[in-house]
Amino acid sequence: MNDTNYNGWTNYATWRVNLELFDGGYGYGDGHACKELAEALIEESTSPGFGRDYALAFLADVNWHEIAEHYQDEESEDAA
Repeated sequence: MNDTNYNGWTNYATWRVNLELFDGGYGYGDGHACKELAEALIEESTSPGFGRDYALAFLADVNWHEIAEHYQDEESEDAA
């Protein structure tokens, strides 16, 4: 993580999505898999409408590669 603009993460959206959706082990996989999982979690836990639309739009600012890399690094450390 070279860019540390919000609590060690690229931006607020990346930090918040990691904290709320992935902290605890859901973040394994590549960036695309992380994004798909986040979208599915939001769609499964919300009703269609304004709130869901905003939550899904918020995901556009997330650095998915950074989240995936974080968990890949963590997994590598655990294996060592």
